[in-house]
Amino acid sequence: MPSTPLLDTVKSPADTRGLSIAELRQLADELRVETIDAVSQTGGHLGAGLGVVELTVALHHVYETPKDILIWDVGHQAYPHKILTGRRDRIRTLRQGGGLSGFTKRAESPYDPFGAAHAATSISAALGFAAARDRKGEDNRVVAVIGDGSMSAGMAYEAMNQACETTQQLTVILNDNDMSIAPPVGGMSAYMARLVSGGGYQSLRKVGKTVAKALPRPMREAARKAEEYARGMVTGGTLFEELGFYYVGPIDGHDMDALVHVLKNARDITDRPVLVHVVTQKGKGYAPAESSADKLHAVVKFDVVTGQQAKAQATAPSYTKVFAQELIKRAEIDPKIVAITAAMPSGTGLDLFQQRFPERTYDVGIAEQHAVTFAAGMAADGMKPFATIYSTFLQRGYDQVVHDVAIQRLPVRFAMDRAGLVGADGPTHAGSFDIGFMGALPGMVLMGPADEAELARAVATAVEIDDRPSAFRYPRGEGTGVEIPALAEPYEIGKGRILREGTAVAILSFGTRLAEALKAADMLAARGLSATVADARFAKPLDVQLLLRLAREHEALITVEEGAVGGFGAFVLQTLAEHGALDRGLKVRPLVLPDIFQDQDKPEVMYAQAGLDAEGIVRAALGALGMDNAIAKGWRA
Repeated sequence: MPSTPLLDTVKSPADTRGLSIAELRQLADELRVETIDAVSQTGGHLGAGLGVVELTVALHHVYETPKDILIWDVGHQAYPHKILTGRRDRIRTLRQGGGLSGFTKRAESPYDPFGAAHAATSISAALGFAAARDRKGEDNRVVAVIGDGSMSAGMAYEAMNQACETTQQLTVILNDNDMSIAPPVGGMSAYMARLVSGGGYQSLRKVGKTVAKALPRPMREAARKAEEYARGMVTGGTLFEELGFYYVGPIDGHDMDALVHVLKNARDITDRPVLVHVVTQKGKGYAPAESSADKLHAVVKFDVVTGQQAKAQATAPSYTKVFAQELIKRAEIDPKIVAITAAMPSGTGLDLFQQRFPERTYDVGIAEQHAVTFAAGMAADGMKPFATIYSTFLQRGYDQVVHDVAIQRLPVRFAMDRAGLVGADGPTHAGSFDIGFMGALPGMVLMGPADEAELARAVATAVEIDDRPSAFRYPRGEGTGVEIPALAEPYEIGKGRILREGTAVAILSFGTRLAEALKAADMLAARGLSATVADARFAKPLDVQLLLRLAREHEALITVEEGAVGGFGAFVLQTLAEHGALDRGLKVRPLVLPDIFQDQDKPEVMYAQAGLDAEGIVRAALGALGMDNAIAKGWRA
């Protein structure tokens, strides 16, 4: 009879600590297979997790987690970690409603001491844990895992700069796979490559192998281990040593024997922080991932044998693609247009722009703060930069948006992808707050196109705005299928539009909830209630004339937006109050995202939960009109 898979016997990391190196290798192989199979059924992040399977097993074997603190940078590499830490029975609920998060999450497990979905936070958080431990007089270990792609972010160095002054026991694992989401960029990635490929590392390997060949087999294996464990002393890690770290590496992140021995040595160093430089291969052990350009960083459901992803047939182009294509059209005409991304060329569509204009595309790495000020510098010297950054990631550069762009009134154009709810990626990636934080800035022009044709017009408008900063937001996913003109006309700044005239209630939409607003108007009309539907187009400057007309001609006004409280609805209420429109008894109901962080689910489910679908809009309209009794009696939209 076949033996029981070793993974079936591991219920927690404690079960790995009595295993031999050979058994740990077997466990890693089984863990890799389990990860591939699970993600094939759920979709999610694959390549990063496959690259750290051996490292995950070795870390939990060597350290006494969860007493010892293990913090993963980002979290999409932590699927194997979740399987080993008591969540294997739920791993096929990843990124689904009511299921496991696609990232580490404190509320999910004691083995997730710190939530992580944005890069370069692990060292800072780990240093905080280490400082707290030292203050309490405890003796547990603290480990941070950070990828080489994250080393383009300044926050990592801010933490390392403080580390040696704060604690004497901290281990940083630098997971060097020469890959983040896209190939890494900049001087730091070149420095890592030199450490791995340069003379010291390669010479030591060559000499060690030459000598080892002349030895008897037992001594040959001992020499191989000695070379593996010690070569960090030859290659050095000058930058990290100067920051006060004891540097070890580079070592092979898929050699279980080397990993376990080096991690044990690092664990026992208590007189200064340690950085262990581990070289891994993203997508390791799964041929379709190894051969893919992005190492299958993020996937939908796929066939395990072939790697073929089961993507649904698109009925309309994605908003991201529409943005990229429109920017290319404009750049063909205007040589001053340049595009900037922070390590997300494919996610933002700038890979398409880069193919056409490689010399006008700038990938600054995982460095949103730098991206914004870099764009500001280009704008100050007459260029037309489009800083193309996910809404959730732009939050990291907000200080720069304020000080380096808005105060100086520089015409940086912010293309904010992934606005609103994002489904499976959950609260960490939702673009919930940009309406409020961008709309608060004096001089900012803030647009919310309602569909892909309107997005093309927003891009055209941003190109033309040359005296102040501007921003436009658009969601993840497909558009509505509307026809996009060959070359879109710019908006008139600060002017909205009315799509349907009514009398009882006005629905004023900002963004892509407009389609649901129109559905809601149909549902109200079917019950004898006439509704006006308007598209604001701008949250700033507001179309005051349109707004006051809606207030004057209707009993109730419903505002609809894909953003948190304090955004478009708040701007509308402020304007109505300033003009005395609320004094005449107008009933206003701002519909916004709920004041919670919504967990992952299908976007349509999340919007229904938020009351931002057609039925939610109808309920708000009925409530505003005093028809709550109809709702209480079971009247359904």
